[in-house]
Order: sequence, then C-alpha cells, then structure tokens
Amino acid sequence: MKVVVIGASHGGHESAHELLTRYDDMDVTVYEAGDFISFMSCGMELFLQGNVTERDAVRNFKPADIEQYGGKVFANHLVESVDTDKQEVTALDKQSGKTFTDSYDKLIISSGVTPGTIPVPGMDLENVFLMRGRDWAMKLDEKLHDDAVQNVVVVGSGYIGIEAAQVFAEAGKKVTVVDMINRPLGNYLDSELADVMADELTEKGVALHLNHGVSAFEGQGKVTAVKDDAGQTLPADLVIVAAGVKPATKYLEGTVDLDDRGFIKTDPYLHTSAKNVFAIGDAIKPLFAPAGQPAPIALATTARKEARYVVENIAIEKPARAFAGVNGSSALTVFDYKLATTGVNANNAEKMHLNVASAFYKGKVRPDFVTDGNADAFVKLTYNPDSHAILGGQLLSKADLTAHANTIALAIKGKMTLEDLAEADFFFQPGFDKQWSLLNVAAQVALGQTPSV
Repeated sequence: MKVVVIGASHGGHESAHELLTRYDDMDVTVYEAGDFISFMSCGMELFLQGNVTERDAVRNFKPADIEQYGGKVFANHLVESVDTDKQEVTALDKQSGKTFTDSYDKLIISSGVTPGTIPVPGMDLENVFLMRGRDWAMKLDEKLHDDAVQNVVVVGSGYIGIEAAQVFAEAGKKVTVVDMINRPLGNYLDSELADVMADELTEKGVALHLNHGVSAFEGQGKVTAVKDDAGQTLPADLVIVAAGVKPATKYLEGTVDLDDRGFIKTDPYLHTSAKNVFAIGDAIKPLFAPAGQPAPIALATTARKEARYVVENIAIEKPARAFAGVNGSSALTVFDYKLATTGVNANNAEKMHLNVASAFYKGKVRPDFVTDGNADAFVKLTYNPDSHAILGGQLLSKADLTAHANTIALAIKGKMTLEDLAEADFFFQPGFDKQWSLLNVAAQVALGQTPSV
C-alpha cells in the first residue's frame, strides 16, 4: 500500500511511524512545506528560555527516524493540490522551483494550521512577529537579547501569548498583554482560577490590557506603538501576535468538504468526503468527548491519537469502532504557578450550549502541620447537573498538581460521577497530600458536603 502523508508535525510523524512499524508492506512518503523537520512549537517557551539540550533538538523527529524504517521524508516540499479522482498530489519543490505529481493508495492530511493575523493597518511593519515555527523562534530569540527592544506588546492571552509574555518579562522587558476577553487564559480557566493568574502576571510585571481589541499597529517602517479599539496608544518596540490560528487548507478548497472556517470535515472514522483520504490534526474538528460534539482541539496529543486510530483502520472501509474522541487536556507553567485543564469549562460550555454545573474548591495541598511545599490548591470541577457525570476539571497551584488532570480525564472517559470521585481510593502520605485526596474533597464539595479536611 502506498501512503502519502501531508505534513510532518505530530500527526504526520505518528502516521508515518505507525504505518512503517505496524505493517510490513507500506510505502510511505511524507511531504513537509517547512525547511526543518519538525520544530515543536509547544516547546517554544523552553527554546527561548534556553532550557533545552540544543536548539535543533526541539523537534518531533529527524528524517532519519522515519527513513530507518524505509519511509521517505521531504522537507521544503509544498503540496499545492490533490486530485482525488486520479489519487495524486501535486507538490512544489521549493528549492528547485519544480512541481511534480505523486500517486497514493491512501492519503493522510495533517497539514495543520497557520498563525492567525489581525486585519488591521500595520500588520506588515517590521518587528510585528507571529509565534509559531522554528523561523519565528530564531527571530524572537534574537529580539529577546536585543537591548533596543524594551517595550513588548503581546496580542492574545492564550497559552502561546502568556508563554511569550513570561519569557520577555523574565528577560527584563516591559510587557503588556492585550486581549478582547476579560481574563487571561479565559479559554482554559474559569474566573476563580483566571483571577489568580491575573494577579500572578501583574505581580511579575506583566501589564494586562484586557477587554480591548487592536485597531492598528503604528510606526514608520518599524512598529513603535499599538493602538487599541478605544484609541489608547501602547508603546511597542516589538509586537507578538498570538491571536489564534486558522486551518492550512486553502489548497483543499473544492477537493474535500470544508466548513465555513476552513476546517476539514470528517466522519466519525476520520474519513474526509473523498475516498481513501483521511484527515487528522489541528485542521479538523475531532469529537470533543465530554460534550459529545466536534470541536477544534489543537494539541499534539490529539493529533497523535487520531493518527494511531487512522493507521489501525487504514485498510478497513468501516471500522468496528469510531474514533473515541478526546478531552482536550493541557497544562502550562506561568511564573510560579502550574495549571492543568481537561474537558468542559465555562467557556466551551457556553459556546457549545451545554447544560452543566460546577463547583470550586480552595485548600492546602497537605495537612496544616506540614510546612514544606504546602501550597494553596485551586480546583474547579464541571459536571452534568442531573447525572453528576464528570465533564471537566481545572487545577492550579504553586505545587505541581498537574497530574491530577490526567485522573480527571480518566474519570471522564470512564463516565465516573461525583459520587465515584468523592470516594475514590487514593493513597495518603502527609509529605504528598491529605487523607482525603484533593479530588476527593473537590467532588465532596460539589455534592454539597462538608469534607473533614
């Protein structure tokens, strides 16, 4: 079987690896538009902080990792079109400028997304940067150590924006975060936890300019200021735009079905509208399992799970099971705090019109007599108000409690209820936790009980 994979990031890598190691008769070719195979954008913060073994190690894989199993990997090769009738792709070799066609028996599209830009004047000014990919990482690293860059404006308060804000604030720059929403990390954290994050960012010197959009980037050739939608001007020697992403699917228009935002439409088996063509990764909307609806979930873990599922069923017309979906679990360090979230929260519940309830708990990680590392812990559980089925959870602390999010993710997949979690059997040792685990207590509070903590 001849399989062509478009895109060499997480989904493309996993697809190629699984195809070549699971089966003995696979001819696999990966085409990647970029010149570097394959920079891990979620490692951008560590890259900029210098907390990596070496710069070129921040990648999913090297071509040799696939080639050792007989696969072929081509960087600087942009797939420009797909002919689903002839089962061919047309690719541009960006170095030679020549185009050619390649045939396939099965095609896996994992072309991902591109950073979102803002349709305002000045987007093309010098020192207006995006934060994605190795080329941008190298440019940002240069500006991080440039004494001429003192005022940095970050547009967007999601994970990427907050990571950028932290890196430049730690480097001694004056950083301002601009966003139209009213709290940092508002797509991931409910207000009780986001408010703690706002205080932490402010305390660490990051100015929050929220409830405001951007109307223009100003300057003569080089950016000098950001103008908000109220007419206020913020000085800027560097602007980092982290205002979301858009699917890299323009080349597929008229070839496979796309939705009104450009996401590739897939069925429950990750088939596209075209025969023998699958789609995975950030450019599709997989099943968001806790909600029972499709949703954009741009995570490496999601792409890899989708790839594994597609490869397992690549020769089956209708697999015995549909793709199980994902919870959208993620984690982040913000200065002294560590946060993790999984499943439904207030933001996506509202967007998806879900009927949910939630409960918030704040307490200490360990018994009161413990002095070492006994930080505050903030927990939010989201659940079905009728069945009490657990739908989501958020955790925040200066202690590393992020692994608890994986426990909640398993509880969601196992269709556990608050009652189940309230009595779940976890270990106790005062150097680690309390006699009732943090998740036990959070579930008990959600049930209206008064825990004996």
